[in-house]
Amino acid sequence: MTEQYEVVVVGGGAAGLSAALVLGRARRHTLVVDAGEPRNAPAAQMQGYLSRDGMPPAAFLALGREEIARYGVELVRDRAAEVTRTGDGFTVLLASGRTVGARRLVIATGLKDELPAVPGVAERFGRDVLHCPYCHGWEVRDQAFGVLATTPAGVHQALMVSQWSKDVTLFLHTVTAGELSGDDRRRLTAAAVTVVSGQVTELLVEDDRLTGVRLADGTSHDREVLFVAPRAVPRNGLFEQLGAELRETPFGTYPVVDETGLTTVPGVWAAGNAIGFAEQVVNAASAGYRAAATVNGDLIMSDLDAGA
Repeated sequence: MTEQYEVVVVGGGAAGLSAALVLGRARRHTLVVDAGEPRNAPAAQMQGYLSRDGMPPAAFLALGREEIARYGVELVRDRAAEVTRTGDGFTVLLASGRTVGARRLVIATGLKDELPAVPGVAERFGRDVLHCPYCHGWEVRDQAFGVLATTPAGVHQALMVSQWSKDVTLFLHTVTAGELSGDDRRRLTAAAVTVVSGQVTELLVEDDRLTGVRLADGTSHDREVLFVAPRAVPRNGLFEQLGAELRETPFGTYPVVDETGLTTVPGVWAAGNAIGFAEQVVNAASAGYRAAATVNGDLIMSDLDAGA
């Protein structure tokens, strides 16, 4: 038998939990399906969220789960394997075999970061291998930074992190010097960023801390922090199953949404990193709130128009 909900939220990160909180407080029978794979799990702390700055991501999510439970929202640790439209609503098949129905969907499945294939990068990611200066720049300020370029966009990252340290080295890695534009070279010089050609082959670690990088030619460079640019892999499976329109961006393919997160599929909203690479936790929570408020209003009007 298919269990019926007014709203099913797929994804239990900041966006999904925020949406669920608003829906619960609006007295909507809501289910959150959470696979338990938050993007920021490698980080010891999350930063830049007013009143929650420095809070461990796991503690933040645990608090969110407690809050939604107060309003009768159900959360299940599972994965949405398949979703189909059925009449005016949707049927969601979970990986466990459970089937649930929903009048509306909020999809907040986020994305996965694929890291450069350099030994040591994945093991130290979120510690002294970082990607976002707004997330971690303050904590590592004035240390010796390295930036690993896997595309010419690595120049932009090197210029950005120079706000937090004046000792920045850009390792071109898989980028050739000829790929840098005149503006790139001018700005790197103005920012006093050192540019090193050659592929990085390994990270140097002593006493469980990064001390430098070694290049293919055998030379090594002392560094305390390494910034990398992961390749964003959005989790678009459910959007594709529903036939939602997607758009190509320099940072991955994402669903087309309006200002509330509504996709091109009526009744389906998206929020958080499901709609963009750069959504920080605070942005994701805001997007979840906005989507949920819109969903609730949509249901109210739908029921009034139907004479319910």
